[in-house]
Amino acid sequence: MNRRLNIALVAHDRRKADMVEWSLHNAGFLSPHRLICTGTTGGLIAEAFREKGIQAEVTCMHSGPLGGDAEIAAMVVRKEINLAIFLIDDLNPQPHEADIQMLLRQCRVHNVPIACNRYSADLMLTSTLWDDDTYVPMEPKYIYFKRN
Repeated sequence: MNRRLNIALVAHDRRKADMVEWSLHNAGFLSPHRLICTGTTGGLIAEAFREKGIQAEVTCMHSGPLGGDAEIAAMVVRKEINLAIFLIDDLNPQPHEADIQMLLRQCRVHNVPIACNRYSADLMLTSTLWDDDTYVPMEPKYIYFKRN
């Protein structure tokens, strides 16, 4: 890959261990890129990378409940995020559910690929489109389709 991506990494509390394990497993892909994370998740990933001697640029925003999801959503709107991995705890309610939904919605509206489980994240990382310098994602079209 010839370009550095901005990759958002977000994980709820009960999914943080999973995110750290996934990040270490995919460190070869992730480490050349900029990792933008919510606060605690980013701290845990940076620490795990340091312990393994992996060099990576990890930028931590606020924690999710304190606005980190909203900060990353704003980056999506500004076209500053190329890929998002958000390991969501679907089994427990989240006090900042509105921010979570906003981040997911902004990724969909602005055509940013977002994976919400490890399998889809692995599929996205292994896409050959990341290596295709000629590929340009189409902008979403929000038009009313009128039938005759």
